[in-house]
Amino acid sequence: MKRVRLAALKFFSLLFLLPGLAGLIISAMISTHYLDAMPRLPDPAAHRLIPRGIHGITVYQTVSEDRTLNLIEYSSVGVFLVGLVLGGVYLEKWGSLQMPAGEEKPELAENLR
Repeated sequence: MKRVRLAALKFFSLLFLLPGLAGLIISAMISTHYLDAMPRLPDPAAHRLIPRGIHGITVYQTVSEDRTLNLIEYSSVGVFLVGLVLGGVYLEKWGSLQMPAGEEKPELAENLR
């Protein structure tokens, strides 16, 4: 694989990894805020009827709050996993460029005996 393609692979890996990680951190912060701010019992007057378990505690939220947090969580995981796969491919290709097959150092083989 050419070095230019390898650099592009590294770039796109980081392009997906970092926003995915940021989204996961933001969703964790929102969940912690929900734990502090949301009622622990259903509140039909405020339309807080959708349960969400956070650290073993059930809080009740509205449909839109549930939809928003689910969207942030699941899209962040998806973006992060794409970056993780691209990073794995990058590391595999980078490793194959570092030492082509059959060009290992003889002293490394001697240490195995």
